[in-house]
Amino acid sequence: MSEQRTQGRRALVVVDVQPTFCEGGALGVAGGNAVAEGVARYAAEHRDRYDLVVTTQDWHVDPGAHFSDTPDYVDSWPPHAVVGTAEAELHPALADLRPDVSVKKGEYAAAYSGFEGLDLDGRALGTILLEAGVTDVDVVGIAESHCVRATTIDALGLGMRARVLTDLTVPVTPEQGEAARAAMTEAGAELVDSSAL
Repeated sequence: MSEQRTQGRRALVVVDVQPTFCEGGALGVAGGNAVAEGVARYAAEHRDRYDLVVTTQDWHVDPGAHFSDTPDYVDSWPPHAVVGTAEAELHPALADLRPDVSVKKGEYAAAYSGFEGLDLDGRALGTILLEAGVTDVDVVGIAESHCVRATTIDALGLGMRARVLTDLTVPVTPEQGEAARAAMTEAGAELVDSSAL
């Protein structure tokens, strides 16, 4: 593994590209469907750049106070990504993605970072990536201001290098996006348009 880490391995982390976060979904973000299509196109054209492709999904059964009938949109939200609904599945645009790793998060508690997710074998995303020798991640998905930000900062915290592909993510609001980009940059992330890679 040390040899792999020396050489460096890169993963594409596709964060929460689900209908629930796109136009028409329970927590739809303007531009979500376009991000889904853009991510699918980018992954198809550049799969050879990545040693692993990972998807994360919000996957709520009963996340407690994360769901509310009177949400404050900070710590509580309307029900979304409910297990057993089409909205919780990966966006149809990703039907041909064939990820190497899929993790789901937030069954019984709020979970923003993909690193809170587990695969079907109960392995945490951080464990999966580190065991695979991943040193670098490119992060895309929805929403930039929340789960993309949290996932990126957690990757940096594990000692990985992280790039956010800014044209393949979208924030809940422009103001929250600006704050997220500042936080990710301060944490050490590189923000880059995918066309510049």
